Amino acid sequence: MTTETYAALAQRILATEPRLGGVRLVAVDGPSGAGKSWFAGRLAKVANIPVVHTDDLLDGWEDQFSFWGRLEEKVLEPLRRGRAATYQRYLWHRQAFGGTPVTVEPAACVLLEGVTAARREIRDELSFSVFVTAPADLRWRRALERDGRHDVAFRAYLERWRVNENEHFAADATAAHADLLVDGAAEGDDDWYERLWPAPAD
Repeated sequence: MTTETYAALAQRILATEPRLGGVRLVAVDGPSGAGKSWFAGRLAKVANIPVVHTDDLLDGWEDQFSFWGRLEEKVLEPLRRGRAATYQRYLWHRQAFGGTPVTVEPAACVLLEGVTAARREIRDELSFSVFVTAPADLRWRRALERDGRHDVAFRAYLERWRVNENEHFAADATAAHADLLVDGAAEGDDDWYERLWPAPAD
């Protein structure tokens, strides 16, 4: 493993070619509780780029994979055509989409964060992809602490979600196609993270 600053990674990403129209689309993928949101948030802050969270476009737990058509219509296609993307977030406590619409301009770079963000369907249009990983027990604890420590129903949903995402990642070979593999269990800070792959250049 080796450490790298978010600033250095931002420079590398901004040096890539746009592949979603004029946008550099960067996927931050990985299993639940691995640290994707933290990683994407730090990178976005350093690089001053917007983030689209796939969880905001899921129509509940059963939409784990089938949300992609909504993402394509509301976000990817407008950005691909050089137009602003606009969508409403899914309000999990209300089980419905609503609230203030989110607008994402076709910036030089846009982050797409969430499970299946780097899936095969979008791979050819990604300028860069990151896969964040962490041990299963740590990911389980994080998910419970974040979303439902005392909620029995949540545990059942999470168990099914984890089985499904494991099957997806195996079939999709997501990590094998990523440009960067990140250790989401490392005790990084606001400035740096630990990468597992690729190895540092000599």
